[in-house]
Amino acid sequence: MTLTMAPLPLADMVQTQRQFWATAATRDLGFRLTQLKRLRQAIVDYQAEIVAAVSQDLGRPEFEGYFEVGTLSELDYVIRHLPGWVKRQPVALPLNQRPGAAWVQPEPLGVVLILGPWNYPFQLLISPLIGAIAAGNCALLKPSELAPATSAVLAQLIQATFDPAYVALVEGGAETAQALLAEKFDHIFFTGGERVGKLVMQAAAAHLTPVTLELGGKSPCIVDTDIDLEVTARRIIWGKFLNAGQTCVAPDYLLVHTAIKPALVTALKQRLKLCYGEDPAASPDYARIVNQHQFDRLVGLLQPGTVLAGGNYNRAERYLDPTLLDGVTWADPIMQEEIFGPILPILTYNHLDEAIASLNQRPKPLALYLFSRNPQIQQRILQQTTAGSVCLNDVILQVAVWDLPFGGVGPSGMGVYHGRHSFETFSHLKGVLKKPFWLDMNWRYPPYAGKVQLFKRFIGLA
Repeated sequence: MTLTMAPLPLADMVQTQRQFWATAATRDLGFRLTQLKRLRQAIVDYQAEIVAAVSQDLGRPEFEGYFEVGTLSELDYVIRHLPGWVKRQPVALPLNQRPGAAWVQPEPLGVVLILGPWNYPFQLLISPLIGAIAAGNCALLKPSELAPATSAVLAQLIQATFDPAYVALVEGGAETAQALLAEKFDHIFFTGGERVGKLVMQAAAAHLTPVTLELGGKSPCIVDTDIDLEVTARRIIWGKFLNAGQTCVAPDYLLVHTAIKPALVTALKQRLKLCYGEDPAASPDYARIVNQHQFDRLVGLLQPGTVLAGGNYNRAERYLDPTLLDGVTWADPIMQEEIFGPILPILTYNHLDEAIASLNQRPKPLALYLFSRNPQIQQRILQQTTAGSVCLNDVILQVAVWDLPFGGVGPSGMGVYHGRHSFETFSHLKGVLKKPFWLDMNWRYPPYAGKVQLFKRFIGLA
């Protein structure tokens, strides 16, 4: 549906969506599937514009631009499985509750707000929208103003695909976000940094609105001695320098066993040249930093480390080399915040206990990576550390397994999504108990004289 009128004030937009949701149209499975398929077709139709927009915003090569369109994979998964998810899920009754029946019945929350980030500006707005639609909600979207070309394409796509009483998009900066957060929603889904995440949670508290916060953090990549060196280097370089390091689950830093560090550094340098050539600035396969503010922040983080590879930059082009950084300590500025850029610090450890202790002294990350063939080391890392997700012997790919929950823990986030987990995030899982009239035992009704021993046996005390 294409709008021909001026946009409504935000409060009116929310109210219009509440009125539409009250019609119960969004609860119908057929309606949900139709809207998901409409969204799918829109993404297919707009694919060229999406790829061009992220190239304009982030200097993204075409191949990486299609990662945004890759949300089609999750969309197909949800369309295929949604008929099973919406069904009531029976649960067993204990003997003392029989006769009767009990089940979990998913129901939509109502009108939800989705706030998107700038680093994957299309995918990370559309992916939660898929869950909101699947669960039967109305949705108001706000893309990041720091990716203006993608924001404009999103606005066109949403406007052309959905009735704004059902799904609408609002463009704007921080003031728009603040105005939206002042409205009452039934759920808020935010993807971005920890600082803004705190503001979102604070605003939501005024209305007791539940939130999902997809944040970030310093995701460690531990490298053991028992590895395939070439494959390890190849995967680390890809995951770190994809989108010029502007990926929330990118390896933030390496924690490498001292014995293998020289060989790994050599392999990493070789892989950098194979991927981006002698002059990465001329490579068609390497992105740019989103804006001058982020660029200046990243350049400032290069000190006081020792550059092993890269380190060159051009502010006018928002270009920063894929950089390997040595001589970094836990106390240096680069280890005090999420890097979110193409700088890879390399720290070392001598014993696994030392590495685990270092990780556990720091905030819980969004992702943790371990390269090791040793199953005992794998188990120790899984059992003795905490992270939103873990990937063994690879990086980033865990986010595209739709049966896995994706989300942070502690300061790296709150709540999960993807696949069924998105459906459940945007649903209320209502518990239902149904009892017949034909059997009504007297044990629970006053007077209680002589019934205490019976009740103690009932609850397992005798």
